[in-house]
Amino acid sequence: MRLKLQGIAALAAALSVSATACELDVEDLNNPGLDELEKNPTRVTVGAACTGLVIGNRRNRAQANGYIAQLGILGREAYNFDVADPRFIGELLEGPLQPGSPFGGNFWGAPYANIRLANIVQRVAAQVADYSEAEVSAIIGFSKTIEALDLLEVAVTRDTNGGVIDTDRAIEDPLGPIVGRDEMLREVGKLLDEGSTDLARAGEGSFPFELSKGYAGFDAPESFVTFNRAVRARVAVYLKDYPAALTALAGSFLSDTGVTLETLQRGVSNSYSTSPGDQVNNLINPNIFAHPSLDKDAVKTPTVDARLTRKVKKVSDDEAGSAAGLSSNFVFNIYTSPSSPVPIIRNEELLLLRAEAKFFNGNVTGLGGAIDDLNLVRITSGGLAAFDVDMAMTEAQFVTALLYERRYSLMFEGHRWIDVRRFDRAMTDLPLDLPDHVRNLRYPIPLAECDARPGEPNCALGSQ
Repeated sequence: MRLKLQGIAALAAALSVSATACELDVEDLNNPGLDELEKNPTRVTVGAACTGLVIGNRRNRAQANGYIAQLGILGREAYNFDVADPRFIGELLEGPLQPGSPFGGNFWGAPYANIRLANIVQRVAAQVADYSEAEVSAIIGFSKTIEALDLLEVAVTRDTNGGVIDTDRAIEDPLGPIVGRDEMLREVGKLLDEGSTDLARAGEGSFPFELSKGYAGFDAPESFVTFNRAVRARVAVYLKDYPAALTALAGSFLSDTGVTLETLQRGVSNSYSTSPGDQVNNLINPNIFAHPSLDKDAVKTPTVDARLTRKVKKVSDDEAGSAAGLSSNFVFNIYTSPSSPVPIIRNEELLLLRAEAKFFNGNVTGLGGAIDDLNLVRITSGGLAAFDVDMAMTEAQFVTALLYERRYSLMFEGHRWIDVRRFDRAMTDLPLDLPDHVRNLRYPIPLAECDARPGEPNCALGSQ
């Protein structure tokens, strides 16, 4: 499938979301399609397209073969013992990832479909006569933020295999080139910075469309920009641009006063429900089990890490799962119902991003500043003893401490696999359960995309 053609049906469907989808009240547009949006944009169709961007960005994050589940398996946080589909073990753990399968070929077509919709929204918003200038700015800032999130998904899954950033092309134009990981991340940062500027221009008004309840508290341009800055901080850390990360965090919703378990949870999430037409959270799938290393590696003396006891439960041998020589009698307590939200970014992550940025920013804020942030999370979320803020920590020791806090604070939220890879710890920190297992470190360019690009060198790159 060629990039410029993919997802057209999905994009058209996004413009006809039902009144119940994602708890949003959007009237039935009888599937007008992209032509109607591009040639005759109205307040209704553009607003529905923005709602479609939220739904499209959520897509398969909480599915059994979705983003959280697959990255959890690759990061040795989870197993899926679905005997009806051996690829959960045979491809994800035994490898390699196959570019033509719905596993190794995942996280490409859907993000780029949503990106194309965002490009269209950005082009047509100003053509709607009854939008004010502030509303146009709000729409463009919002759509660039969602576009950045979609492109970030491609960047972190493909890593050095690369992806496409030149996407806003006509159907008849040549395909945009595949570029490297860092160039992709820089483009994500650029989109977020542009989006932040547009959101600031929108002032104190409101979005001319509804957002799901997962955006509660961030559902107006003035508050949404703090979400934009939070994601920008994550991207800056991935690029090791620590001054930029600290600047972005200063404009984010990070809160370090009166920190409680509740305030650590504050942030933006994908919402789900059992309402007709909506999507449920399928991470409650009974085939999904927690990897035993989560229990084995947790701090247990003098007290057990509260994040482990809160998020993972041991079950009896009769309730244990097994397949292909693997077994686990641990299950997750993180997502407990079909309506459980899945975090996009939370205050707990922001504090850990700031700890990392402080430490690697030439220690200009002092090592204590980094340790203070680790301790805020470690004590509040984990119930563990604090690190001594005056202790001497080498870089290797700090990374070990940081990765531990991130592992248990952000458990099964899609981070562990990315974290060990970016610190070159995959070979030491990701256990091989059986001798024939491998560590898949990146997704290949999908076969259909490569078929449209004869001779593309990145298509020869694998998953290890």
